[in-house]
This record gives sequence, C-alpha cells and structure tokens, in this order.
Amino acid sequence: MFELMAPLMFLGLVAFLLLGYPVAFSLAANGLLFAVVGTQLDYFGFEQLQALPERVFGIMSNATLLAIPFFTFMGLILEKSGMAEELLDSLGQLFGPIRGGLAYSVVFVGALLAATTGVVAASVIAMGLISLPIMLRYGYDKRMASGVIAASGTLAQIIPPSLVLIVLADQLGVSVGDMYRGALTPALLLAALYAGFVLLVSLAWPKAMPALPAEARSLRGSALLVKSLSAMLPPLLLIFLVLGTIFMGIATPTEGGAMGAAGALLLALAKGRLQRKVLTQAMEVTTRLTTFVIFILIGSTVFSLVFRLLDGDLWVEALLTGLPGGELGFLIVVNLLVFLLAFFLDFFEIAFIIVPLLAPVAYKLGIDLVWFGVLLGINMQTSFMHPPFGFALFYLKSVAPREVKTADIYWGAVPFLIIQVLMVAMVVAFPGLVSVEPVQFDDTPVQIELEDTGNIYSPSQ
Repeated sequence: MFELMAPLMFLGLVAFLLLGYPVAFSLAANGLLFAVVGTQLDYFGFEQLQALPERVFGIMSNATLLAIPFFTFMGLILEKSGMAEELLDSLGQLFGPIRGGLAYSVVFVGALLAATTGVVAASVIAMGLISLPIMLRYGYDKRMASGVIAASGTLAQIIPPSLVLIVLADQLGVSVGDMYRGALTPALLLAALYAGFVLLVSLAWPKAMPALPAEARSLRGSALLVKSLSAMLPPLLLIFLVLGTIFMGIATPTEGGAMGAAGALLLALAKGRLQRKVLTQAMEVTTRLTTFVIFILIGSTVFSLVFRLLDGDLWVEALLTGLPGGELGFLIVVNLLVFLLAFFLDFFEIAFIIVPLLAPVAYKLGIDLVWFGVLLGINMQTSFMHPPFGFALFYLKSVAPREVKTADIYWGAVPFLIIQVLMVAMVVAFPGLVSVEPVQFDDTPVQIELEDTGNIYSPSQ
C-alpha cells in the first residue's frame, strides 16, 4: 500500500486542480490530507512534519525572492510613464517606410520592454493599445498583427530580468545571475526568429504587412533619428543599470531590481507622470502578485515535504530515469509534459509543482541545472500563447478593437507558438546556445605541514 501513496497523492493534486480550486490551497490541502493519512497508517511520524515551519520561515527570509516585487513594481511604473508609447511611435516612424515596418518595431519594442519590465501583461497591453489600432488602420492582416503583438509581449518571459527565471533559479537552487546570463542568447535569438518570420510573411504575402504611406510618416531625416534615440536612451540606460550591474557582478539580482525600481520612479518623475494614482496602482498590483507567489510557494512546500516523506521523489526518479533514450528521452518527455501542462497551468504553477520533481532527476542524469532551467523557461513561455487559455491572448483581447475577433487572435498566435517550440528544439540540439560557465576546480597540489608534538593518536584517547 505504501508504494501507491505517492501516485495517489499526485493524482489527488490533479483532481483538486481540475475541480477549479486555487493552486496554492490545492497544494497545501492535498499535502495536509496525505500527512494525516500517512501518520495514521504509521508511514512516517508526526514529528517529521515539524520541519514545515522552518521551511516556511526559509521562504519568508529568502532574499532572492525580493527581486520579484522589485521588478514587478519597476515594470508597472514604466508602463504608466509612457515609455512604451514613445518607443512604439518613434520606432514605427523609423521602420515605417519598409514593408512590415510596424511589425518589426513591435518585435524590437517588445524586446526592449522585456528587458526593462519583465512583465508580460504590461508589454502585451501597452503594445495592444498603441500599435494594434495603427496596424489595422494601415491595412495589416488582423491575424498577423495580433500574433506579432502577443508573441513580442511574451519575450518578457525569457529575456532578463524575467520573473520566471527568478522563480526557476530558486526552485533549481542555482544563481539568478547565472540563469540570466544563460538565457540571454536564446532570448535574443527568439526575437530574431520573430523578426525573420515577419520578413518571410512580408515577402510572401505583401498585402498582409504594407509599408506606411508617406502621409503617415510625420518625421524624416535627422529629426526622426533624434526622436528615436531620445526614446531609446532611457530604457537602454535602465537596462544597463539593472542587467549590466548584475552581469558584471556589481549587484545581486535583488539589488539590481531595487535599482531598477528606483530608476523607473526617476524616469516617471522626469516625465511628470509620477502621480499618486500611478503609485497606488503599481503598489496594489505588485502586492497581489507577490502574495500570489508566496502563497503558492508555501503550498508547494507543504506538498513537497509530505510527498518526499511518502518516497514520492524516488517514485518520480524511477519513472523518469527508466525512460528509453537516457538523457535525451528524459528531455523529450519532460518538454512534452511541460508543453501539455501549459494548456491548463500558468508558468508559476508549473514552476512550483513540476520543477521540484524534475530537478533531482536532471541532476542525477548529469544535466546542468542552469541549462535545464533556461530550457524550461523557453518551454513555459508557450503557456502565454496556447489557445484557448493563453494569458497573452486574453490580455490582447481585453484591449483589442471590436473588429479583431477571438479567432483572429488565436490563429495569429499559432505560427509564433510553433517558433517557440522550434526554439526549444534548437536549445536541446545545440546546448551551447545557453552560455553556462563550467565549474572550475583548482588542481594545484596543496601541501599541509603538521607540527610534530611527539604524541601518537590512538582510538582509546
């Protein structure tokens, strides 16, 4: 009977989630339920559950998790400061003369916003409000316009300072800075793939992405260049302030997040948009998101403790290490699992429920955990683009004009979802895309000299 307890516990969690209960309470309730069953059947002692308060206290005292409210607050302040609007307007004018220019500007601005906000909702909503009406006005296909906006907004999921990379680093027990460095090349390559797809569509289907007409381009020459540079300079400075200091080892991710939040406040103040309403809204959303993360962390801690007491980790390990194909077979099954779960769960839920079960197996198979975390981060990005439950699609629908139907947004997301899956396959096929610094060991011989005291140690002493 004991061998069945871990599978039953996992199935119980699935049942709670399918019934629609909140994830945090489903995790905690399921864990406490099986804790009662386990102690009553003498599978483990009640005293072993005394580790739970210490684990919860460890969550509260984890300084790394402070980066989440800092980066969330920074993104929300920047969203209200009008930076996205200025970027989209100036870059739209800059790329406007070429076919698909507005789509290129959306991809470029999406990458810049991702590197400064780290919040998908802020990026998608801002670009949906500003760019989508303009793209439709000048003859862009509704599906292509919707797809490129939703996909570019999800770049905030994988481009540092991504919130999911912070969570994954915490769950995998690796450095957030290493995770950021590892994710940078795949993230930029993914943005380049988006732009490459825009190029292909503009060549194969010119009517879907026309160039801006001359009368729509109000600025030209040096005036346009100056406006574009003035719009790009503040976010680039903020990117250097946050990511530059982290990559150079000057600041930890938490300290970088604090500087980013302070920098966002200064930018909003310089634009004259640092109002009480803006601050109140930013603090309310930041508090809600941080509370959501902490509650899921506490629930997952309760679940994981009881699950391990029932040898659930050994059950998962035996299940996954016994797959045909060894390491490659494990990676294929894990990525298929995460991709399918992304239809129903968001990235926080996947990170807190599934990743703690996968990490020990990946470590035992010799897989670098930073590389593994970046791979999962790219895969979990699909959770925002999956029809019919992708959050980026919901965000875009909430601000899209009436003529853009839900089906247009869903069909527009499909090509970019395929690109994201292709990126996952590329990282598996070419591991070097993720820059992982190997652990260096000093093999210099060490000579230890002991002083002769004339005494000889014996076990009786």
